Amino acid sequence: MHESSPLYLASASPRRAALLDQIGVAHQAIPAEVDEAHRAGEAPADYVHRLAIAKAEAGATAAGLPDPAGGLALGADTTIELGGRILGKPADADEVRAWLLALSGRSHDVLSAVAVTDGDRVEARLNRTTVTMRELDPEEIEAYLATGEPEGKAGGYAIQGRAAVFVERLEGSYSAVMGLPLFETDQLLRAFGRGTL
Repeated sequence: MHESSPLYLASASPRRAALLDQIGVAHQAIPAEVDEAHRAGEAPADYVHRLAIAKAEAGATAAGLPDPAGGLALGADTTIELGGRILGKPADADEVRAWLLALSGRSHDVLSAVAVTDGDRVEARLNRTTVTMRELDPEEIEAYLATGEPEGKAGGYAIQGRAAVFVERLEGSYSAVMGLPLFETDQLLRAFGRGTL
């Protein structure tokens, strides 16, 4: 792939766009609507892997790939796994409240998958990062809810925002917890002939 060929980010997430900007990857956001429903019996890792691929493929379709310019589409998905249970995007404040109480004082895994396709070939990678939260009291959970930050965030929190103070320890990739594992992203782009540096 030529360095100037387009990369389409199949996501409206400003965090994913900022992470690509951080590593100097020029891109164009493109809408990619996919059904994010969890399938019965589907393991959390399989779920995020499937959604990342579905988003990349939807982005490729929207961008008209494959094309002679050698464009690529990138899709990603992030979810929280707590005791085998998926905590995706919360439906409402009550769900955020319940999830943060469940995460309080415990470790959980953040699963973040990224997929890249040229419209013919598709490859994906998965990152698993363990996050340990300190004990949270109900008053600070209410204060966090009042910020509006948990809306639309996997597990009901944003590590790059005010919830950073809840995180006692992180073992793995900070960028993956934000929503795009940059090591794996770079590896995929290289596999398609496009380095990030």
